[in-house]
Amino acid sequence: MFEKKIIILVVAALATIGIFGAQAQEPNCQNPQSQLEMSFCAYQDYQAADRILNKQYQRAIAFAKRMDAVLPEYLWGAEDALRQAQRAWIPFRDTACVAEGFIARGGTMESQVVSSCLAFLTRQRTETLVSFADMAG
Repeated sequence: MFEKKIIILVVAALATIGIFGAQAQEPNCQNPQSQLEMSFCAYQDYQAADRILNKQYQRAIAFAKRMDAVLPEYLWGAEDALRQAQRAWIPFRDTACVAEGFIARGGTMESQVVSSCLAFLTRQRTETLVSFADMAG
């Protein structure tokens, strides 16, 4: 639900100025010129970070399953623990970024602040998942 709100805000803002119009070009995220472009690019950056996180999460889950497979049954739980941790982390990330967005609450920069926070925390979590999965060697 949180992500839908961000998408709606960004798409509505883009549609308002005609970025999706027939003549309009997609913003240059290497050098955004307006607040709207900066917000759009920050959201695109978050989406890219989230795609990488999802790939690394699958890698980490595969590693957790392999760990469980070599342990006696009474010691199983790596996969379940990782799933629970991820399920707890997602609302933490979303809520932390909403809180950070209050520095620009109600302003045009709010969605950029939230998206940038989402991208940052998502990359942090990805690094944790990579470290976990890399323990497999």
